[in-house]
Amino acid sequence: MNWFLLIIAGLCEVGFTYCLGRAKAVDGVEWWCWMGGFLAFTIASMGLLAKVTHTMPLGTAYPVWTGIGAVGTVLVGIVFFHEPATFWRLFFITTLIASVVGLKALS
Repeated sequence: MNWFLLIIAGLCEVGFTYCLGRAKAVDGVEWWCWMGGFLAFTIASMGLLAKVTHTMPLGTAYPVWTGIGAVGTVLVGIVFFHEPATFWRLFFITTLIASVVGLKALS
């Protein structure tokens, strides 16, 4: 169950970065809506991470959480914000995924 919650926490991290990216392109009421989403995803992400660390080592939980967030955010940036998908960018994201899988395999 902890791994499931940790994955959800990482996806919430992707959610708050997506909201932040959308908020920078708008203003007025729409900006406040995106920032509300940012705040909600941030609270959910941090809360779930804190819950998971009650029973999972912090040295495992935190890198997995940030890895999911980093990989997800890069993919969101490529798909939704038209950021470049260069060879080296994808190569290093792949090594990050391998590192997260390695941490899971060792814990």
